[in-house]
Parts: sequence; structure tokens; C-alpha cells
Amino acid sequence: MTREIDRSFPLELQSLVAAGHARLGASHAVERLWTQDHRLWKPDPTDIANRLGWLTVIEYMKGRAEELRSFAASAKKRGIRDVVLLGMGGSSLGPEVFRTTFGSSRGYPRLWVLDSTVPGWVQQVTREIDPARSLFILASKSGGTIEVMSLFAHFWELVHQTPGHQGGAQFVAITDPGTGLEKLAAEHQFWRTFTNPPEIGGRYSVLSYFGLVPAALMGINVARLLTRAIAMAKACRIPSPLERNPGADLGAAMGSLAQAGRNKITLITSPQIAAFGLWAEQLLAESTGKEGTGLIPVAHEPIVTPTAYGTDRLFVYLRLKGDQNRQLDRQVAGLVKQGHPILTLTLKDRYDLAGEFFRWEVATALAGHLLGIHPFDQPNVQESKDNTARVLGTLQSTGRLPKQATATTAQAALQLTRQCRPGAYVAILAYTTPSSKMEHSIRMLRKALVSHHHVTTTAGYGPRYLHSTGQLHKGGPKSGIFLQLVDQMTPDLSIPGKSFTFRTLAQAQAIGDIQALHAHEQQGIVLPLGKNPIATIQTLTKLLTPRTRVQRPTTRRTKGKRTRKK
Repeated sequence: MTREIDRSFPLELQSLVAAGHARLGASHAVERLWTQDHRLWKPDPTDIANRLGWLTVIEYMKGRAEELRSFAASAKKRGIRDVVLLGMGGSSLGPEVFRTTFGSSRGYPRLWVLDSTVPGWVQQVTREIDPARSLFILASKSGGTIEVMSLFAHFWELVHQTPGHQGGAQFVAITDPGTGLEKLAAEHQFWRTFTNPPEIGGRYSVLSYFGLVPAALMGINVARLLTRAIAMAKACRIPSPLERNPGADLGAAMGSLAQAGRNKITLITSPQIAAFGLWAEQLLAESTGKEGTGLIPVAHEPIVTPTAYGTDRLFVYLRLKGDQNRQLDRQVAGLVKQGHPILTLTLKDRYDLAGEFFRWEVATALAGHLLGIHPFDQPNVQESKDNTARVLGTLQSTGRLPKQATATTAQAALQLTRQCRPGAYVAILAYTTPSSKMEHSIRMLRKALVSHHHVTTTAGYGPRYLHSTGQLHKGGPKSGIFLQLVDQMTPDLSIPGKSFTFRTLAQAQAIGDIQALHAHEQQGIVLPLGKNPIATIQTLTKLLTPRTRVQRPTTRRTKGKRTRKK
């Protein structure tokens, strides 16, 4: 495993990182992290002491690698073709990295990660699977996540309507001890319930049952993953010099540069490991985005000309050896030449991702120490959930959703143009069904904003982002501009046993989040996408792209003739 960080920094930034190392060393941060000293962050131990189990869970899971291999073999023997994971945030983003990076080994089932209430997304997965030959994983730390329970109701009914089904034997639960989900699994006679160690927050759970059960079902070698993670953990115990500690080194760079205004952690990833950015987004945003500060993670943003970027970024290049890196290498070299700070982390193969998960967890915890925040709570996430419940209550009492102000495409373009300023970021929040065309249109929108308006951009699908970057949006720096893209979400899909549908649930979540943003005096723009969502986004992109003035050729007189300047 390559643990060292290749650093390309201007001299003045090198001194800032050195100062970060010195601060971590003076406070004995590494030693105190491993002794689980909550005072490293805050004097109140309640939410901290109960959230540090991720430091040792890899050793615990190493002893259960054979259990997971055997479970996966049993699923394969039963003829399971598809595994559908129903989860949100920390329960889904790690598995999504494994899904897109590794894919399923030969003979093992496909993995689907469903972390949305948008009906088109639910229907998309429903159409692709054979319900009688599918395994459904309900993954929820709390055991009562509204999205997970709604999706469970849909697929439970679907399975029982399909000839040849095996009922509860087609369902698996991953949750904390004593939750409502654990009880539901027993009542419905689920095949298995994996009880996760409770001292782990959702975003730190990728190397526990939450991430490793789906990985095993795909045929990934879990023991090899954990071996890489354990090696990284050993390196992250080094107290001095901190340049040799891969987690502390990364944490010092992110924390110290953020305090100097470079709080946009811009991830550049080799194509095969691109999904790592989705996981890192939640880790950084939810852990540090509070008390008016925080690291703003930027994933999947198109790389533009180096001169378009301001002085508010730190670039981190995760480079997988053997991948198609030629173009990225050239682009990164251009950024270095322009004087932008670049950290390069090299992975020798895909299994090194397990080590990166752990490195970034340590780095985030130590960056939190430098920023003076509590990196294990999420105080503002509940606000959007509470607002969603109130909106649904309004629907039930009045028969309609609350009205909210929306913008036309032209109005949205004008507001964005006026609000974009140095140091700001535009968060694109898309309540729509993903597709290659949708991904491309959002990518071009982001490119226009970065290239022509010189702002940072992030993008996330709703309601997934509520469990990922939502904490940052409300509790982090007041530099966000929030563009909510909401399609018509037709056709709709009912939720068995509920008075509302998937469409109304997603709409309620979108409305509830805008209400929470406005309560924090954040700027929110709601753009309905209409009957042609792709065309609407393309029009917005065009309006945000300055027109190139075409100069008319001038004329001059010469000896009675009119000629044109060339």
C-alpha cells in the first residue's frame, strides 16, 4: 500500500500545513484519538465517546470475514440474481462505491443501491429485477428511516405478489441493537439480521456490516479489504513525525488550509474509483459542516482551465495505478503549473480503497480538531426531517402541499448570475431520476458555472443529499447558493399502507429542505423542470454562458472601391 502523499504546494501554503502539523503534535492529537479522548474535540463526552467504534471495528470485522464469505456463498447457491440495498447516507454510499468500483464477480448477484424516494428511480430498479430471485437489504442505523421503511413497504408487497416468492427469507436487515428494524425483521421472519456495533456513526460505518455485507454478496474479497484497512490503521497510529502518518498528514492539510480560506476540498479521481467522491462528500460535509465553518467537499466537478479557479480550493487527486489517467495527469499538471495546491494519493489497486476509507476517517476527525468542531454529530439534519413531517401533515389535513415560490429558467439564471461571487459555491439539488443524459446535462451546467462565474459547484440527487451534504448546507459556511431542480415525478407510485405516495414524499422532502435553508438565511432557488427536464437544464446552462460577440467586418475606402478588412 502506498501511504505517502505527493504534495505540490506553493511555499506559503507549505508553511501553513507545517503549522497544522505543529498544532496536532502540540495537542498530542494522534495519541488522544486512539485513546478515544473526547476532550480532543469538546468537553461533553456523550455523543463523542459513543461514536469512536470505527477506530477498532476493522479488527472486529476481520474475525467475521469468513461468516460474510459463507453468507454470500449461501445467497449464490439460492440462485439470487439481484441484491437491492435500501438505505440512505452512510448505509448506502459505501456500498455504492463498492458497486461501481468492483462490480459483481462472476456468478454473484448484481447490486442495486436504492437511496431515493423519487418514483422514477424506484420504478427503474423495480423493472430491472425478478422479485422472486432478489434479496432485499434494509440498512438503517436508527432502524426507522422514512425512506427505507417506505421502500420496504413497496418491495414487500411486490415480492408477495410474485409467484414462487420466499417471503421474509428474501429480506435481510443491517441495524443497531434494539432498533425497530431489528424487531420488524424478527416479526417478518427475515433471513438474517446483522447487528452492527452501535458505537459507530453512519458515515463512519463503511468498514462494518453496513458496507461489508453488500460487498461480500458481490463476491468481493472482504478479508483482503480488511487487511488493507488494518495496514492503514497501523500507519495512522504513528505519532511523530506526522508527515509519516497518512491520516494526520491529510487532516493537517485540510484543516489548516480551510482556516486560511481554502475550504473547497476538490476531489479528482481516476475513472474506476470515481464513486469514492460520493462517500467522501458525506464524511467531510456532515462531520465538519457546523458552527459556521467546515470543509466543502467537491466531487465529480468537471475540470476546466486552471485560470478559472480562485484561491479557495485544495485539490486532492486519488490516482489508481493502471487506470486511464493520461488526461487527468495532464490536467493536474496544468493546475500545478498555475500554482494551485495539489495532494496526490496513489492506490496500487482497487482494494486500496479500504485503506483510503480509513485514512479519510482519521483525517476528518483530526481536521475537526483543528477547526474546533465536534465531528461526530449532525445537529441540523433533523430540521429537514421535521419539516418533511409537517409538510406531510399539511397534505393530510388540507389535501394539498404548501405553496412555495418557484423561478422560471430565465429568473433562475438571473438570480444565479447576481448571487455568484468569489468564495461562494452553488449546490445543485436534483429531485429527478438519474440517467446518462441527466448526468451530462448537470455536468455541463456545473462547467458553465465554474468557467464563466468562477464559483465552486456541488451536485447531489434528492433526497440522497439530505443524508449526505444537508448538514453542511445548514450549519456550514454561509457561502452556499442552493439550486433545487424538481421534475414532475410522473408517473407516480403508491406506498402500501401510507396515505401519501412516493411523489408526494419526495416533494415534501424538497419543500422541507428549502424551508430549513431559508430558516438559516441561505439562498434557495427552486426551478421546476417541466415536461422536458433535460431541455430545461440545457436552457439554464445556455443562459449562464456568456455570448461570444461576433464582430462585424469593417469596411474602408480605397480609390473608389469598398474592401473588407480581413
